[in-house]
Amino acid sequence: MLDIGIIGGGVGGLVTASGSAQFGAKVALVEKGKLGGDCLNFGCVPTKSLLHSAKIFRDSIKAEKLGLHIGNTKLDFGRVMERMREVQSTIAVHDDPERFRKMGVDVIFGTGLFEDRHTFAVPGRKIKAKKFLIATGSRPAESTIPGSDGVSFLNNENILDIKTLPESMIILGAGPIGIEYAQIFSRFGCKVTLFQRRGRILPKEDHELAKMLEGILRAEGVDIQTAPHYDKVEESGGKVSLTVSYGEGKGQKVFSAEKILVATGRKPNIEGLNLEGIGVKSTDLGIVVDDTLKTTVSNIWACGDVIGLFPFTHAAEHQAGVVISNALFPLVRRKINRRVVPWCTFTDPEFGRVGLTEVEAKSMLGASNVSVYRFNYSGHDRAVIEGATEGMVKVVCDLKGKILGAHILGANGGDLINEYALAMNSGLGVQQISQTIHVYPSMGQVVKRGADQYYREKLFSGPFALFTKFWFGKK
Repeated sequence: MLDIGIIGGGVGGLVTASGSAQFGAKVALVEKGKLGGDCLNFGCVPTKSLLHSAKIFRDSIKAEKLGLHIGNTKLDFGRVMERMREVQSTIAVHDDPERFRKMGVDVIFGTGLFEDRHTFAVPGRKIKAKKFLIATGSRPAESTIPGSDGVSFLNNENILDIKTLPESMIILGAGPIGIEYAQIFSRFGCKVTLFQRRGRILPKEDHELAKMLEGILRAEGVDIQTAPHYDKVEESGGKVSLTVSYGEGKGQKVFSAEKILVATGRKPNIEGLNLEGIGVKSTDLGIVVDDTLKTTVSNIWACGDVIGLFPFTHAAEHQAGVVISNALFPLVRRKINRRVVPWCTFTDPEFGRVGLTEVEAKSMLGASNVSVYRFNYSGHDRAVIEGATEGMVKVVCDLKGKILGAHILGANGGDLINEYALAMNSGLGVQQISQTIHVYPSMGQVVKRGADQYYREKLFSGPFALFTKFWFGKK
């Protein structure tokens, strides 16, 4: 009998498989498609390649402002997509099945189901293991708009197969996927109309910075429509038409485009596994787990997108480490970190976040117990040098300087947010960041400048400021 059987070959499954095998455990991994999961094949890797191409293309057009005359910049969309696939192939080496087989992992391709809590059956084979991990990931949610059955929708998977740049595109959903694709295709020259049924883009992120990003996207030419009701969708003559309404008395409006992308959420891949039959509880959000990632069946764990917590590659990697400890070493009881999980929406500028938003913190602790510190990129020397002055650092703290959350909309926001995450995870306050010398002129100094606002408030306003004015005889 195996020590652990793993269902799903995305990041969570692969990290668990390699880690377990290196400890000497007997491991089998079952994957129905390609190793690498959504991140390599449809998510992080291809989208960041496209975003990079879109940024270079836009920057080359704007280069004259820097005194650089590049010439007639042209888009070769086919080459952009080819380069994206080259990037995938380069990174896919790390997820080669033979690499894992050399580690001692029995890699099996196919679909299957649980026969009992210790047996997972695939065609022609039964995998018996003491412990199991379910890491089957998620997939794009489908449209439920009336008329959807007759429409050829794009999603974050099949959009990577298009051969030519569409002249126009409707995007449903202004979460991270919708926002990133809106900017990519708009910068390539496609007319993009972005819809979000809730009142603003990125509804889960900090309100203030999301509104700032919305203004940046609008200025680039993205048509953003918020709070519509989708009445119907239809496809005819090579065009897709979406009819929406905006509330009582405001009438209907029809939008048409060559393509339509659905980016309205994800669904966990739990069907067909016979989870209910063996007692593993799940909801529409995913498999139910405790803080050790154990399911309702004592020898089965789950991690990654399939549990519906944090749909990020780095979160799945962290969770895999927790599974390895808890499943293979019974005396160990590690818990996942729910409090300090950073993430980023990789628009330009990037939107990094860790911890609570201002609204969340004030709701939990009361507005009078929360301090918010802001620093604009326009006041940062390196940002001025690079012409990257759009954005803001926003730090949410308690009254003693403990960091409750941090949000960075600006150049390198995804990299810079990690310093705040480290501080939070280590119990350091904004004081320690402010007191740490940062290289000048580096973009990293913007993190310190955000933290410096704590001392600016303490030293130049309130009782201490009154004392110093008295001390120096200033009225």
